[in-house]
Amino acid sequence: MNRLVSVLFVLFFIGVETAIGQHINEEDFRIAATPEKVMHSFKEAGMDPVEHRLTKEELKKVESAFLILPPLHQKILQKHLKSISFLDGMPNTALTSPVESKDSLAQFNITFRAGILNETVTDWLNKKENTCFKTGVNDSLSVWLDGGELDAIQYVFLHEATHVVDAVLKLTPKVTQVSDVPVHTDFTKGIWTKMNMPSDTYLFPALEGTRFRSGKVVSKDQISAIYEALNSTPFVSLYGMASWHEDIAEFLTVYHLTQKLNQPFRILVKKDNKLIQIYEPINKKLAKERFSFMDVFYRS
Repeated sequence: MNRLVSVLFVLFFIGVETAIGQHINEEDFRIAATPEKVMHSFKEAGMDPVEHRLTKEELKKVESAFLILPPLHQKILQKHLKSISFLDGMPNTALTSPVESKDSLAQFNITFRAGILNETVTDWLNKKENTCFKTGVNDSLSVWLDGGELDAIQYVFLHEATHVVDAVLKLTPKVTQVSDVPVHTDFTKGIWTKMNMPSDTYLFPALEGTRFRSGKVVSKDQISAIYEALNSTPFVSLYGMASWHEDIAEFLTVYHLTQKLNQPFRILVKKDNKLIQIYEPINKKLAKERFSFMDVFYRS
């Protein structure tokens, strides 16, 4: 990625004074209070998250997350990112929400669980992945994701920012209901039937029973079968199979992590702590066939 373009993008958010070494403030990156609508949705669900005030070190991590974004993300966020916010006590990792604007310009807020600021990509990936499996049952099998040691906020921000880019440019089909029959885009054609239904070619029982497809956790004795099945699909993660929106966000994030930032993204399956399977989802043939679509994110 062109370093000058990245720096100029950050200057757009933080201004010239910060660029010459002055103190970085939360407002410099459009860090603001979480929208009332988002807070209300949490409270209706019986949760009471609170706003998180970032430390200087955490602000630097946010700056780094902006710096690594692809050129298309930089361009779209300049116009369409209203704010980002951080909460303590938030149940999920992040949430991208449309916000009201005075004109017809689509704008978005991204709310993050503040705890990810203290996690690496590998830390966060493993916490998330292991929510798919029952604990204390058939523990001879285990899965470990190696995503490198970058800050988790870089992965998560890139994923959520891709949702904004997708929503603005309609890189996946726009539908109003899950059941709608879509007019497919280049990214979804031949891979998805409907928004949350993969093509019949990629419907495997082992995958359909997983948390991000069924909402259920499964026994660890299914781990080998699950990742073997995933390796026979174009998807780079189990979470990417939740919908075509998550597919494009996960695919671009893993692509950028591995192909542009030279970071690992490997799935390691172990039995009795001995490595029995290694998968690199981005390197399989079905994934590489989608690389040409990624070019859209890197054009000047």
